[in-house]
Amino acid sequence: MEELLFYAPVLLILLLAVVTDGADDYAEMRWRMVEDQIIARGIRDSAVINAMLKIPRHEFVPPESRESAYGDSPVPIGRGQTISQPYIVALMSEVLGPAPGRKVLEVGTGSGYQTAILAETGAEVYTIEIIPELAERTRRLLEKLGYTDIHFRVGDGYAGWEENAPYDGIIVTAAPGDVPEALVSQLKVGGRMVIPVGGENQELLLIEKSEKGVSYRKVTSVRFVPMTGEPGAEKV
Repeated sequence: MEELLFYAPVLLILLLAVVTDGADDYAEMRWRMVEDQIIARGIRDSAVINAMLKIPRHEFVPPESRESAYGDSPVPIGRGQTISQPYIVALMSEVLGPAPGRKVLEVGTGSGYQTAILAETGAEVYTIEIIPELAERTRRLLEKLGYTDIHFRVGDGYAGWEENAPYDGIIVTAAPGDVPEALVSQLKVGGRMVIPVGGENQELLLIEKSEKGVSYRKVTSVRFVPMTGEPGAEKV
């Protein structure tokens, strides 16, 4: 309750700014999402909170699903893909710790919502999507929303994006059976990777690389769509 009271004035100012502008009929739904699903569950990073309050999540789902966009669950976006539950997007973003100027690799562009959250926090985003049609659709949407500095690639996420490595952060939005070694190798010393791993039973892992080696920590149990591609194609 104390945290809700702490953030309420800031959220109210931002909400009033959006409503006064008159351009966003979903502002109140976004406010409720942030208040009830994000802050109430312990998310504290102000950059993540502000990004989720600002970004129009309903733009990232099919038109027939817009009324469900701010609900407490994933939403299908076609091609067997989903836009993740808002809380999971916030949690992964906070654990990753994006910040202005940090270079972040996103594996699985998908709807582009997570991509936009990272970009809004000031990170330099490189994003890979294996489905060409989805990658192009999402690129156009993000550019329409003003996110013109994101680097896009169509390809197999298991191999990462070696040409631009190393990365301060890597975030994976689909679940491989095991952690791809190519992604670990592309993580900068001092960097973090947030990745769901497993089959029927999945765990969200925080992987950190230091001079002493690589550490793995379980964050929470999750349920993501399986990661597609060829694990054998990894470049280690």
